[in-house]
Amino acid sequence: MRTQLHVRLLCALLAATFPFAGGLAAVHVTTGPSPIPDGEAESAGDLTVANDKLAFSLAVETRAPYGVPRGAIIDLAPVVDGRPQRDRVEFADLIPNNWSAWPNTYQEVKVLERGPQQVVIEAVRDWNQVRITTTYRLRAGSDRIELRTTMTNTGPTALQGLLSGFTLWPSAAGSYFEVPGVAGLAEGPAKGAISDRATAYDTDWAITLHAPYLNFIGSNSKDLLLQHDLAPGESRNIEGWLQVTASGDLAPAVAAEIERKGLPAGHLRGKVTTRDGKPVANPVVIVARGGAPYAWTMGKDGRYDLQLPAGEYEVYATAVAHSRSPVATAQVTANGVTTQDFGTLEPPGRVVFNVTDAATKQPLDARIAIRSGEKPLVEFLGRSVFFTELERKGHYDAPLAPGQYDLQVTSGGVFLGPAAALRLDVTPGQTVHTPVTLSRLFDPPVSGWYSADLHHHADQAEGVTPPEHLARSQFAAGLDLLFVSDHDSTANHAYLERVVGQRGTALIPSMEISPSWGHFNGWPLRPQGQQLAIDTTTATVDEVLAEARRQGAIVVQVNHPFISYGYFSSVTNGMAPGGFYPGFDLLEINSDKIDDDAKVTRALWQYWNAGHRYYLSAGTDVHDVWNFESGVVRLYAHIDGPPSAAAFAHATKSGAAYASYGPLIFPGVLFGSQLRFRPGSQFTLPFRLAAVAGLQQARLISGGQVVATRDFADSPREAQIEFPLTATGRAWYSIEVDDAAGRKAYSNPVWVETVDFVQLDGKH
Repeated sequence: MRTQLHVRLLCALLAATFPFAGGLAAVHVTTGPSPIPDGEAESAGDLTVANDKLAFSLAVETRAPYGVPRGAIIDLAPVVDGRPQRDRVEFADLIPNNWSAWPNTYQEVKVLERGPQQVVIEAVRDWNQVRITTTYRLRAGSDRIELRTTMTNTGPTALQGLLSGFTLWPSAAGSYFEVPGVAGLAEGPAKGAISDRATAYDTDWAITLHAPYLNFIGSNSKDLLLQHDLAPGESRNIEGWLQVTASGDLAPAVAAEIERKGLPAGHLRGKVTTRDGKPVANPVVIVARGGAPYAWTMGKDGRYDLQLPAGEYEVYATAVAHSRSPVATAQVTANGVTTQDFGTLEPPGRVVFNVTDAATKQPLDARIAIRSGEKPLVEFLGRSVFFTELERKGHYDAPLAPGQYDLQVTSGGVFLGPAAALRLDVTPGQTVHTPVTLSRLFDPPVSGWYSADLHHHADQAEGVTPPEHLARSQFAAGLDLLFVSDHDSTANHAYLERVVGQRGTALIPSMEISPSWGHFNGWPLRPQGQQLAIDTTTATVDEVLAEARRQGAIVVQVNHPFISYGYFSSVTNGMAPGGFYPGFDLLEINSDKIDDDAKVTRALWQYWNAGHRYYLSAGTDVHDVWNFESGVVRLYAHIDGPPSAAAFAHATKSGAAYASYGPLIFPGVLFGSQLRFRPGSQFTLPFRLAAVAGLQQARLISGGQVVATRDFADSPREAQIEFPLTATGRAWYSIEVDDAAGRKAYSNPVWVETVDFVQLDGKH
């Protein structure tokens, strides 16, 4: 990251380079490191384009994220009073076939027009047999970048079922408003969409991707895609717009949508006051269409005005930590003005939580989630998930909108004890003191079992979790060691090392090395501050793994190996440079890709059948702790002595570990152990099992088949079981456990082999 001095110098350079005097709002292009604060384009050949509304930088020489070829937008920010604000994107450009591997042999970036009326830049790259030509156009005074990509199939083979389109991956902070009508759709056809835009935003900025070609959603609307074929010699044009404003108000995005679609439209306007008639200083009016959130506008001094396409809407008003008004129905007519006032808002109350252990009375780190009550759609108005503080363990104190709430408080997730359910009434201007006691049923570290979420992001790249909140979330999840693995970055290691020093625990510092054809976590890395020494756009798999080892990694895990750009998928498709390379240690069970759990376990079974000692990892891939939960899946590893990053890594590398979504396993024979018996010997594998939700079933696996099953009819929280076995040759045995809520745990194997009498006694 740049020093603050460097940033100030660059900002001064930009002010000199991009003068917006005389109201001309001219547009200019410059060459060199990006003058956008926190920008990642740092090379001498990079290009930055700016007018009085926005600035963006193209990675011409700088390495683009995720192994994407150079020649893409990696910095984008609003411009205010002639100065660019902080960079707000990690990547905002075209992907040719979802997030699949992107083999690339050339890229060329040319400036076609340099301003002052417009700047036009052309980037030409290849993806397999497809030539991809993208033009970026910014006009003087415009708040949007015009994007046009032409994909031409230059090869002899028809390409079918491609998912091509522009993406918007915000960086560091902020929230995301998905395509209206398809909120919650992670990936799939855009059926039900009532618009073709998505927005990254915070109070003082918004970036909207307009995608008129849209028919397929990816990555929860961060990828707006077109599902299409491409015949030999065929070209396909894809056009979109990136609109940038210096406010979290969506009114400009709606106005732009009306303009580009030529929609009949009118205005919705009115007053917003509290129940006693006082104007609400900064109201937010939220608009839905057919029950689906559509847009919002930010008012001022108790008034608002929003242009909308003609039609019927459901609308309500709210503000930061305020109650919301009742929903009203508003009919907007073409060229008309509809007045809708709101006069019942209530100012905030305050809630103070203190969470303690029911047995020890000691404070507990905790996660507090609103199950019902005011859960703001616009996330800068208030969160619906909270974490107790680092400095005051078990304590949380914050304003909350008035109303009745049902809350769930957990410490240790579903692993260590039951949640507490609370009913809470918040009154305007009043403070509610809420003591919460939680029961801890299980304490795995007492038996030497320690947990970590081995795939977790903070606020680098597209992560939006400040490192403080990563720590608060992971502690609340009951994880014993903190873990961070930002994309290609070690920036958060130093802060988290200080946190664990204060808490008396350990950090496992990692980095997710991220070429386009597979992602890898190496850990633990040596002390913070190391930079990635390879180019992920060109590196081969052996170079990627060698870089992880160079940085000190004891283990390297293959993350989400079977997704479209996972390493194993890329090997199968011939897209991984260097093909299959056996230098990794672990395969990840990833809660974000839970449908792939069976693929991961079956791949490991095949390795174990062949005698290869690759083992399990487990991680959530959480980027945003307020919308996703840390530690939903985690790895438990057995450590003799005090826990440390190195001890956890060595235990995991030796197989002394298991992955779990809830059930706990305490084996009588440590996973990863090698047992030797005379042929025909009888032996037993004992296990103590536990689950907060109650146990349902345990299955012993050997050779890739279930060889024994134990069912628990009354769903006990703890059980002792044994599997009697006969030594008949070389074999391995692992266990899978289901709890009564359907959550699973998967273990590494115990290795068994038979030896003759002389070998066993050590005689000649």
